[in-house]
Amino acid sequence: MPRLPRLNLRDIPQHIVQVGHNNLPCFFDEEDYQYYLISLRNAADQYSVDVHAYVLLPNMVQIIATPRIPDGISSVMQSLGRRYVQFVNHRYKRSGTLWRGRYKSSLIDSEGYLLTCYRYVELRPLYLGLADSLASYPWSSFNYHVNTKHDNLICDHHLYLALGENAQERAQAYRKLFRYSFDRRLLDYIAETIKLGQVLGGDAFKDKIEQIANQRVRPLRRGRPKKSKKIEKESVETH
Repeated sequence: MPRLPRLNLRDIPQHIVQVGHNNLPCFFDEEDYQYYLISLRNAADQYSVDVHAYVLLPNMVQIIATPRIPDGISSVMQSLGRRYVQFVNHRYKRSGTLWRGRYKSSLIDSEGYLLTCYRYVELRPLYLGLADSLASYPWSSFNYHVNTKHDNLICDHHLYLALGENAQERAQAYRKLFRYSFDRRLLDYIAETIKLGQVLGGDAFKDKIEQIANQRVRPLRRGRPKKSKKIEKESVETH
């Protein structure tokens, strides 16, 4: 199934994924992770993008963010591509590409899936066996959301703020979201939307996006199109 055209719509959150070339590492030590996060914060400030959640893995980054201007996300990712790749190539005396093509992204229906996507992103280190606990992994937004670490990269979405009246209440409510395992079908659904660049949400949300973007966001149905009755009648008459 082909990928749909990339959408960069103002005030609609996106789930963004970028993978290392041939799945090879793109972070090699602590300084690399720190430089990427600094570059992400600078680019987000420059292009008016609110970063809500993230995880940096050895060969991948995943980010949940909302652009406040048209094409804000694409501008941020282009800036990151230039700055971070130049940094790594210079530091390790290498050349060539670091990432596997362009980043992938999907629009998120906030009311239905935003906090679910937070969990999806921040659970990656556990699923990949990179940490014994979420709190022990330093390169994600989890510790910020459970109020154990300050992170000036994060700009809270109103749905996270609605979890409680203060930071402690929000942290307690957020921890409760991680008590239960992800449904396998939901994991696969989120992964598929990223892979194909589809919208993560229900029909009402997709209708809204199609109206805003003035283009199709649903994949075409498989199979041959049905013949009209007129065509079927002409086919019978000629045989």
